[in-house]
Amino acid sequence: MDILQEAIAFENAKMSHMSTSDRVGASREAKRLILAINEIYKKEKDPELMDVMKRLTVKKKRIDIRLKGRPDSGI
Repeated sequence: MDILQEAIAFENAKMSHMSTSDRVGASREAKRLILAINEIYKKEKDPELMDVMKRLTVKKKRIDIRLKGRPDSGI
């Protein structure tokens, strides 16, 4: 379960003062980890794996919002 150790390390990593290219790399890394854990989850159905995927998804969404910017509230 080396992928879980990578996921925990990614989750605990600081995400402040990152360049745009660092954010793109972090977003891709999060996606890779989520998909890899999902493949394991399909076989094992371990609820802890689902929790890890949810936490990584939250972190990825924060990174993506920072990359793309917040949507306008109207006009």
